[in-house]
Amino acid sequence: MESQAFSPEAERSMVEHMNEWYADANLRYARVYGQLMQATAASMVALDRGGMELEVTLPEGTQRIRIPFDHQLNDEGDAQQTLVAMSFKAREMLGQRQ
Repeated sequence: MESQAFSPEAERSMVEHMNEWYADANLRYARVYGQLMQATAASMVALDRGGMELEVTLPEGTQRIRIPFDHQLNDEGDAQQTLVAMSFKAREMLGQRQ
């Protein structure tokens, strides 16, 4: 069985990129896929081929959640495409403008 992990450098780069540029997407992931509509913020803390882990800020404190992907990611490009697609779908589900 193939490892779920990306290289440490690739994972760190993707996680930092998501937190620096796409905090709004992280929050959408938490609200829609994590079913935590009361979330006020979310940071990505881990990413592998099977899913992502977010630290979510809620009114009662923080919670760490795992959101699985709908398929096993092949590479970093697949991760980018999957995260973008999930963000657009979450935005649509929340009724937000593109």
